[in-house]
Amino acid sequence: MKAIKTNRATQAFEKALTARPPGKPILRLYVAGATDRSRQAILRARELCEAELKGNYELEVIDVYQQPIMARDGQIVATPTLVREFPKPVRRLIGNLTKSNSLFVGLALDTAKT
Repeated sequence: MKAIKTNRATQAFEKALTARPPGKPILRLYVAGATDRSRQAILRARELCEAELKGNYELEVIDVYQQPIMARDGQIVATPTLVREFPKPVRRLIGNLTKSNSLFVGLALDTAKT
């Protein structure tokens, strides 16, 4: 009897570990000013998120010139930088966002479950 309860508890625990955390992925895109590179990064991030996550995400764009404290707190050293804040652990992708495969693999976003 006790072994059955333990087995069920183990199965429930393992299922909880593999389940996707509730809620939308929260992404922050850090850019530097209103440059062409910044505009392209914003456009590319939005296009990729809409195509892959189909509206199931939150994207916050942060200009490091207008909000330097957020850049400092986020430990941003280069732009553009895309950061997945939620679900944990935090993941970062630095540089251009031209390759969608590297974007979603690098940020560990599972698009099959969205």
